[in-house]
Amino acid sequence: MIFKYLKKNFLINFFVILFIFLLDRATKIYVIYLDSKNLGDQLFSSKFLNIDLIWNQGVAFGLFAFTQSDLYHYLTGFIGLVIIFILYMIFKSVDFKKYFLLLIAGGALGNFYDRIYFSAVPDFIDFHIDSFHWFTFNIADLFITLGVIFMILYDFTDINKKKINEKN
Repeated sequence: MIFKYLKKNFLINFFVILFIFLLDRATKIYVIYLDSKNLGDQLFSSKFLNIDLIWNQGVAFGLFAFTQSDLYHYLTGFIGLVIIFILYMIFKSVDFKKYFLLLIAGGALGNFYDRIYFSAVPDFIDFHIDSFHWFTFNIADLFITLGVIFMILYDFTDINKKKINEKN
């Protein structure tokens, strides 16, 4: 009975991560293809959204970008360890946190793949309002951010529930 539950749970977790990874890969491959055909980085431009291919060697949203290859490789190794820890946390989680961690893991694996394959992560989604531009990001970054936001909101509501229960 427990193996049936673990098998079903594992498959659901695996397919959520795989879906996010493949969606991220497909969008990146498509944008890289369009970039090679258009011979330019700006692929789409509108009032609030630009699709501009940039190659990010930093951690997230271009932060902590390094030009030295040793630091880049150490950072990539550290990110790999964080992904392993997230996967461990997924197997230990039993509530909604598991699904938020799945979002983070799927996005992190997508960017980790790019760091190994391209030695950089292709970012291309550029939201802006007039001259204010948010960091350029990709689909993997979107899922990582959503997972973190949902987890923070869940923890805040969980803390509030515990405080209410302690008062009663």
